Amino acid sequence: MCFESSRTMLMGIVNVTPDSFSDGGCFLDPTLAVNRCLELVESGADIIDIGGESTRPGSEPVSTAVELERILPVVRALARESEIPISVDTQKPTVAGRCIDEGACIINDIGGLRHAAMIDVIASTGASVIVTHMRGSPATMQVNTEYVDVVHEVAEFLRARAAWAQAAGVREIAVDPGLGFGKSALQNFEILARLREFESLGYPVLIGPSRKSFLGGLSGGLAADERLEGTLAAAAIGAANGAHIIRVHDVKACRRVLDVVDAIADAADAR
Repeated sequence: MCFESSRTMLMGIVNVTPDSFSDGGCFLDPTLAVNRCLELVESGADIIDIGGESTRPGSEPVSTAVELERILPVVRALARESEIPISVDTQKPTVAGRCIDEGACIINDIGGLRHAAMIDVIASTGASVIVTHMRGSPATMQVNTEYVDVVHEVAEFLRARAAWAQAAGVREIAVDPGLGFGKSALQNFEILARLREFESLGYPVLIGPSRKSFLGGLSGGLAADERLEGTLAAAAIGAANGAHIIRVHDVKACRRVLDVVDAIADAADAR
């Protein structure tokens, strides 16, 4: 099982894209991408998440062929080089199936399993899944960020989608409230503050705050590469409030922070 751990898990991000908001264009060469994956493993990543299609706000989708051309060589090579669990960040069932064939064991679906065929692929292969809340698509998700109660509405969406996957035979599920995916800055902070409320769903909770714009806005609009401190603060609060997996670019720094958070939690439990 990919999500079982006694400590807060770290998912390291490697985007094989030209236009991702943070590391777009850095790892288009498969060799560079695999080397980056191995570097993150050495730094303390428990899972590597590989993406071939940008999901930044306003981004447009790419074809299945393009996504596979970007991702497959990296998944294939990393599976040969390391035993690290490989996650693929995709909404396309065909991409998911091909990557599982090459060694991936987790599908990170930011579309929240909107395609029934995706559940069929995951259930039939025995892969694990991360179900994310997002309104619309990356191109449209920030158009409507109005909720009556953002935590309740996101939790109910995740409850329904996860139950659907479980009923279809998916063996292992984690849920992601989708920080930055169809939420205002204030709503992202509210989700982090009320993260414990997602525990009632009964699945491991993943959060992905890494370098996102809501963290930079507090300091006057910091660029993505200046949001490390905000990312670490969100990761620490998220872990303290029940997140089981943190998805980040800066694995080494985050591992050091989470080791302290986990030690504090262990000490509290021992009392």
